[in-house]
Amino acid sequence: MWLIDSEAVATHVTTGTDWCLIAETSAPFAGYDMAEAGRIEVASTSDETSFRDHLGNTVLAIGEESDLDGRRLALEITFGSGRIRCETWSGELRLSSK
Repeated sequence: MWLIDSEAVATHVTTGTDWCLIAETSAPFAGYDMAEAGRIEVASTSDETSFRDHLGNTVLAIGEESDLDGRRLALEITFGSGRIRCETWSGELRLSSK
């Protein structure tokens, strides 16, 4: 998932091979085919995203959770309109609203 701010800076939020959560500045890329494992599609946001109620709002705070080895496990992004939690669960990116 990419979050793009008002200055067109893109932050990629994804999971790593060690199941940690990665948040890095990176431009969105085109989709690609992974043969039997499926296809990755890159598209604009839809009404189904957890971020839909926060689009255009200012980020007020970002909190981070790590394991004992310092690997990032979760980010909590706070907007004036609520919070979004981004976390890794068994190698999958999960988003939830609060």
